[in-house]
Amino acid sequence: MWQISLSGTGGQGLILAGIILAEAAILDGKQTIQTQSYGPEARGGASKSEVIISDEEIDYPKATTADILLAMSQEACNKYIGLLKEGGRLIVDTTLVKTLPVVAADKLALPITHIARNELGNVMVANIVALGALAGFSGVVGLNCLTQAVLARVPKGTEDLNKKALETGFALGQAAR
Repeated sequence: MWQISLSGTGGQGLILAGIILAEAAILDGKQTIQTQSYGPEARGGASKSEVIISDEEIDYPKATTADILLAMSQEACNKYIGLLKEGGRLIVDTTLVKTLPVVAADKLALPITHIARNELGNVMVANIVALGALAGFSGVVGLNCLTQAVLARVPKGTEDLNKKALETGFALGQAAR
């Protein structure tokens, strides 16, 4: 079973990323539950999406400890680092997370927002780059299922950009494995 927490600030698309990850897991034949929480601010407050993925029935809908923690902001990293289990995987966006916590975990530190903005030309796909990096780094879902889930959820006309963002993140995650 995988317990995954995607965290950042409102407006970064992490709730959508969690939904996409859960849908990819279903396409991959797995059981999954996705939950979300965010502060009272629509944008700018801390937000978190949790996804539990298992080959067996899931009996509790919340992550008790995270096997994987994605932190897309310093505030989220500071707030949610305590969820990450020892030996888990920490993925941080170094564009926005400047102080990495000292934890007993495998770390993947990538300039995710910078890549989305400067290499792909649209900061709005940072969540998809992050999702690709998470999948490539952990192997939690395959690229084909993740691609299908992304393409089913993104706005029409952005499919090619989102597919490129996903593949870019996936390759970076795999390279760090």
